[in-house]
Amino acid sequence: MFGWGSEIGKFLILLGFLLIGIGVIFLLGDKLGLRFGGLPGDIVYKKGNFTFYFPWVTCLIISIVLTLILSIFRR
Repeated sequence: MFGWGSEIGKFLILLGFLLIGIGVIFLLGDKLGLRFGGLPGDIVYKKGNFTFYFPWVTCLIISIVLTLILSIFRR
């Protein structure tokens, strides 16, 4: 009706494939013993029954990978 429906449809299909790929990576990672997060440099603070976990190195790596993937698709 507005002409942009096909673009949204393509984006949603791409997003769906991306989510499926991420899910497969998580499933295979668990079976292979690979843990998501917990990289050297991630901040973990434990005191008593309180644990604070901030995976900033993991977030940095995810950001770099997503930037590369999205820059490939924008071309």
